[in-house]
Amino acid sequence: MQSRDSVDQSHPLFGGALSAVLPTSAKDTSELREIPDNQEVFAHEHTDQSLIVELVEYQGQVADQDASRYHFEDIAGSNKALEPGAFEVTSVVSLSKSELSLSDCSSAWMLTGTQCVSKFNEEARNTVTLHLGLFRLPQFSTDVLITFNDPQRISPDSSSAASAETHTEPWTVQDFQRLLQTLTLHNPGLFG
Repeated sequence: MQSRDSVDQSHPLFGGALSAVLPTSAKDTSELREIPDNQEVFAHEHTDQSLIVELVEYQGQVADQDASRYHFEDIAGSNKALEPGAFEVTSVVSLSKSELSLSDCSSAWMLTGTQCVSKFNEEARNTVTLHLGLFRLPQFSTDVLITFNDPQRISPDSSSAASAETHTEPWTVQDFQRLLQTLTLHNPGLFG
């Protein structure tokens, strides 16, 4: 049997301008639906987990140590999860640049939190753990956000309820950390 490391392959992102090692069974959702040009979205083949690599405008007014929380709250707003008790940040840690392939960043952060979100504007709300990786690239006026959505509790009324029953080899935080550590910039022209 092959070890996990021997099958790790770097996956091109944004036409090869970036790359990273994605977890096994990551399916590119752009083959299923329209994805904005500033995003790469991957879904787990069997669970309701997803990964989003997103290029967003650098928020110069936000201090580095607060930037991941800023983006987390922005995502909570998009998820209509801003009411009290609907979102919570459980940890924010600085990532050591010596452990990252993307050494061009001014700083890197990993935030973990939860949000109660509904899918496709449904009434049913699911409790999702969000692991958010943030790479700050002020020289390119860009923040690179990587979000790992890991549903913890799926409402029986949610459209995701069927897939929640088949948790075969879900992605782990270690898979997400490997993605963060292997994110590599090949073409700075990506940032305009």
